[in-house]
Formats: sequence, C-alpha cells, structure tokens
Amino acid sequence: QVQLVESGGGLVQPGGSLRLSCAASGIIFSINVMGWYRQAPGKERELVAVISSGGRTNYGDSVKGRFTISRDGGQNTVYLQMNSLKPEDTAVYYCKIDQRMYAYWGQGTQVTVSS
Repeated sequence: QVQLVESGGGLVQPGGSLRLSCAASGIIFSINVMGWYRQAPGKERELVAVISSGGRTNYGDSVKGRFTISRDGGQNTVYLQMNSLKPEDTAVYYCKIDQRMYAYWGQGTQVTVSS
C-alpha cells in the first residue's frame, strides 16, 4: 500500500505564489512517476505536472512557464511551485503516484486564487 500526504494549499491573491508538497510512504518502487492533477468545480480532473523518478517532466499547457515540479527522490516527496497564480488556477489539487501499473491518489488540497 501507498499513502500520499499533501500540504501547502490555501488562499492566495492573483499573481501570488504557493508551494505544494506531497510525501509518499509505504511500498515505493525505484521507478515511478509522481505528479499533480487538479479538479475545479464542474470540470474534469486535469494534468498539472508530472515528474518521473529519472527527472523527466511534463506540464499541462495552462501552467507551462508558471509552475515548476520537482522531487526529492530520497524522501519520495514531490513539490509544485506555483507562481503567477490566476483565479482559474482555483481547484482541488491531487497528488498521484504511478508505479508498476498501479496508481494511488492523495486526498487533495484546496488552492483558491482570489482577491
């Protein structure tokens, strides 16, 4: 089993920054992909950013150039630095890990961008 614990969400003004963290524990294999997805009210869950255990990254088009994903492999922790936040970034952000054909999700953390 794998557990994912997210932190760092909250309320921020447009143009501001937030940093999300997600710590994975349990049975973690050396080859995996960790990342962030988000879901706004009335919308489907969408990719924000993912990073492989080898360091390869992929970003959703709407966050390219504003968000940066990184990971501390030794601690199985993934971070999402979010800059230049916009109201349309408001959503519940979910951490996910994919390994050996299994996927695990975190509980989600709310990010609200509003003045």
